[in-house]
Amino acid sequence: MDSLINLLPEFWKATGETLYIVGLTLLLGGFGGLVVGLGLYLTRAGSILANRPVFGVLNVLVNTIRPIPFIIFLAAVQPLTRAVVGTGIGNNAMIFTIALAAMFAMARIVEQNLLTVTPGVIEAARSVGAGPVRIIFTVLLPEALGPLILGYTFIFVALVDMSAVAGYVGGGGLGAFALLYGWRQFDPVVTWAAVLLIIIFVQVVQFLGNRLARKALRR
Repeated sequence: MDSLINLLPEFWKATGETLYIVGLTLLLGGFGGLVVGLGLYLTRAGSILANRPVFGVLNVLVNTIRPIPFIIFLAAVQPLTRAVVGTGIGNNAMIFTIALAAMFAMARIVEQNLLTVTPGVIEAARSVGAGPVRIIFTVLLPEALGPLILGYTFIFVALVDMSAVAGYVGGGGLGAFALLYGWRQFDPVVTWAAVLLIIIFVQVVQFLGNRLARKALRR
């Protein structure tokens, strides 16, 4: 316990880094996933912007990148990360890499949740002359809002896991803290302090996500 007390400044710094990494990757990866997921939904056969070549490219891209284990993905995209960020290590490099992985994972979740929207609602909007943009923002996304909130809540948990793994390759946060001061120093108290704080983060976000989703579904 004394070791944890002495490490409290580093512990809170790592906590802030985790929140920074996860928050920014959720914003960037979530937005990218929404765009790609919308592209998958809108261009599939029978949809309002059906386009087989575009759907085929997006579908193959998502199916290719999404199953890659994150630790392998980290190494595979190092050249791209260096080209975009200027370095392959550090928090900014990890944010870029995690956001890229999250984007393709989220895209499939977005597509699947949009598919739950009743086709009749969209057809009704089209019958009164609503264009694609209006349908997307006034019908499609509002109707799928509850499931989408749950999907983004799920991806938050995955991002916390990715941020911890990033500690192996120069990223900061609670994962790096637990590895450096807990596991390598054979100090289970330090390790479990990081684990418990991560669990609290996940529980709070899951509670908020479930509550927001319930409100959206009751509208």
